[in-house]
Amino acid sequence: MAIDYDSLMALKRTGDRFSYSDRETMLYAIGVGMSRDPYDENELAYTFEKTTLKTVPSMATVLTRTNLLQDCGYDYTKVVHGEQRLTLHQPLPPEGELIADSHVTEAYDKGEGRGAVIYTEINVRDANDGTRLYTLGSTTFARGDGGFGGPAGSGPAPHQIPERDPDHTCALEIRKDQALLYRLNGDRNPLHADPELARRVGFPVPILHGLCTYGTACKAILQTVCKYDHTRITGFDVRFSAPVYPGETILTEMWQDGDVVSFRCRVPERDVVVINNGRCQLG
Repeated sequence: MAIDYDSLMALKRTGDRFSYSDRETMLYAIGVGMSRDPYDENELAYTFEKTTLKTVPSMATVLTRTNLLQDCGYDYTKVVHGEQRLTLHQPLPPEGELIADSHVTEAYDKGEGRGAVIYTEINVRDANDGTRLYTLGSTTFARGDGGFGGPAGSGPAPHQIPERDPDHTCALEIRKDQALLYRLNGDRNPLHADPELARRVGFPVPILHGLCTYGTACKAILQTVCKYDHTRITGFDVRFSAPVYPGETILTEMWQDGDVVSFRCRVPERDVVVINNGRCQLG
C-alpha cells in the first residue's frame, strides 16, 4: 500500500475522548526527571498531591494519542518523528476529561528515495465545558515513501538559534532505566525496551523516547528560566536530530530574548545535538 495524496489530506478524526488523573500527572513528571531529590519542594510540587499539583507543560504530548496516520499507506518501519510543536491555551489541569480533533494539515513529496513529510495537528478541549486547552503539531518523516505524487516543498522554516553564547545551560542526567519508566506514559514501542530489537535495527541499546528528550528539555527550561512556574510556558516547539541513550546526559543550552527562549539539546558524551531549533514561548 502506498500513500495517496488526496486520501492522506482528507484524514481526520473528531471527538476522540481521553481522561487522566493525578496519577498520570505525577508519573509523567517523574518520567522526565522530576524529584530525583525527593526532598526538593520545588519538584515535589509536581510529584506529590499534598497541594494542587503543578503540571509539566510537555505532558500534553502524551495525553491524547490518536491513530490518525495508522492507515495512511506509509511504511511504518521507516517513519521518524521529525518535529513536535505545542501551544498551550491555558495551563494543563492536574486531571481532566478531554476531547481531541485531529487532521492532516500539509504533506510534501521529497522525491523517490528521499521520503515524504507529513504535518498533523490535534486540537484539544475540556470535555465538560468545551474550553480550549492545547494544540499539538507534529511532523512525520516517512523515509520510505517519496515519489507518491504529492507537492514538492518542505513546510515552514525551523526556528533559528542565536549565534551568541547561550545565556543559560542545564545538564540533566538520563537514568539507565528512564526509558522503561517513561514508556508507562503510553508509548510501548519495544525499541525503547528490547535490547535484541535495538541491536537488530542498528542501535547498541534501546533508545530513549524522543518525547522524553522533549520533556527533559521542558524541565530544564522550567527550572532554569521559569523557576518552576509552569504557567509561564505557553508554547514549546522542537526539531529532533538524533536519539539519546539512557545513561547519558542531556545538556540544554538556552538563549532568552524577551518572552522567547531559543534552545537546543546536546549529549556531551558523544558531542551530538539531539534537539535543535527549539523555541519556548513564555506568557
